[in-house]
Amino acid sequence: MVKAERRRGGRARWLVLPVVALAAWGCVRGGSDTGSPARKPAPSASASASAGPAPGASSPSGTYDPADYAPQVRKYAKQAGISAQLLMAILYNEDYKPHDPAFERSWQKYKPDAAFGIANMHRAAFDQTKRGRDFAGRKWEELPDDRALAVEAAAWYLHDMSAQLPAHWAGSLSRDELMALGYNAGGGNMAAFARGVKPGSQASDYLTRLRDNWKKSGTAVAG
Repeated sequence: MVKAERRRGGRARWLVLPVVALAAWGCVRGGSDTGSPARKPAPSASASASAGPAPGASSPSGTYDPADYAPQVRKYAKQAGISAQLLMAILYNEDYKPHDPAFERSWQKYKPDAAFGIANMHRAAFDQTKRGRDFAGRKWEELPDDRALAVEAAAWYLHDMSAQLPAHWAGSLSRDELMALGYNAGGGNMAAFARGVKPGSQASDYLTRLRDNWKKSGTAVAG
């Protein structure tokens, strides 16, 4: 979470993963695992050691539909005081790579600054977000196995992004759009966009996908 991972190319990037990462994933699945802001820059949520599942948590498979987690999205969005539709849209935006716990840990060994969980959260952002919250005792390493925790952490990160926004901002971006850009690029960049700085290609792509996912996200959380 110190920096946002590049998303250019979306899912296509994950169809041509380095051989070493795929080989590691194969070993793990075979059972042979070898092993952004107003006051100061805050890490982004999407932009490192392996661990087993949290006690009592089941190990989810890599294939999933964000809409399956609508109950958790509604619950944690309400607790954090943010839009459930926005939180669901973030999950859709972050659904660009396999969210299989074994795969994520194998990829993290190849790329130590990789993000974890279905909301693609980096370690620094998770550790910052959990302070003083109900999940303060949880660890970043648990995110791949506990999708409810991933949703909860993302909800509160968006809450923190919202708190960093000024009362008024330049440009036509909505509050939810700025918060989503903060999720992707960090609080510092979000503040720049709020001042009227034009988003770059990566942030613009994230915003385009957010808008594309907006309608179905609303449908998913309508409940």
